[in-house]
Amino acid sequence: MKKLINDPANVLADALRGIEAAHPELRVDHQHRVIYRAEPKQDGRVAIISGGGSGHEPLHGGFVGPGMLDAACAGEVFTSPTPDQVAEATAAVDRGAGVLHVVKNYTGDVMNFEMAGELAAADSGVRVETVVTADDVAVQDSTYTAGRRGVGLTVLLEKIVGAAAEEGQDLDAVVALAQRVNDAGRSMGIALTSCTVPAAGKPTFDLPEDEMEVGVGIHGEPGRRRVPLAPASEVAALLVESVLADRDFTGSPAVVMLNGMGGTPLIELYVLYGEVARLLADAGVPVARRLVGNYITSLDMAGASLTVLGADDDLLRLWDAPVDTSGLRWGV
Repeated sequence: MKKLINDPANVLADALRGIEAAHPELRVDHQHRVIYRAEPKQDGRVAIISGGGSGHEPLHGGFVGPGMLDAACAGEVFTSPTPDQVAEATAAVDRGAGVLHVVKNYTGDVMNFEMAGELAAADSGVRVETVVTADDVAVQDSTYTAGRRGVGLTVLLEKIVGAAAEEGQDLDAVVALAQRVNDAGRSMGIALTSCTVPAAGKPTFDLPEDEMEVGVGIHGEPGRRRVPLAPASEVAALLVESVLADRDFTGSPAVVMLNGMGGTPLIELYVLYGEVARLLADAGVPVARRLVGNYITSLDMAGASLTVLGADDDLLRLWDAPVDTSGLRWGV
């Protein structure tokens, strides 16, 4: 294992110190391992919290800031944050209008955020609502989930509901919006290599040089099947066909994200996106907005995932609203 770390046991703590040093616009609670905006949102606005295991950066801490999240709870690598962490953050960010938890569908995350919501409501009287993202079409159930995994759509949802909260929509409206986004998005991923969790010191799974995993999860969970390594055009077809087979995206504008898993150079992502864009156009999917880059990673895994969100004018307006985070920034 070759990694730029000090001690596998201290990776998260060391990373949080680095985030604090690199981003003075953020505040880090090292005891509870929560990343906050340095300048809290104004009173009377809904607050948005997300979080999960570390190793998926920039998700979620990279999306804390005006226009997106109020706080992100960082668990150990690939490990859910604890209920106490999330409850602490929930009480801290409430501005009197309630708090929305954005939770990826992994059993530990769902359970711990649910407990945290109950704790925060009992101790602080905060109204807490939750949306669980479940957009991965690869498998119906997985190693860590009942139902589909929550993956790339989480990024798009956090951006859109963050904008709605920023402009003053109430909690009921933000929750309904979050569910609308969740219903309208689908994702699919492939892996060319395994990731290596620092504490394990070795690849999470074995994948021969001439094969790729189709439908891999963001923790290296098995997907649909293994197939021979293929050119970018065939990989793009696998991703696009899987997503479009699950939902009809024709007839409305789409937000498309081609995401790197952490170990894929940007030049390869652009090669792949060129093929994806061609296939979506051929299928009659009008792409209105797009992202290409690393937004929800799996440590050093080589691979990519495709997320497509069926949108409308309202969702596009919220997508275009200003955002000022380390992971997404425009309109400011």
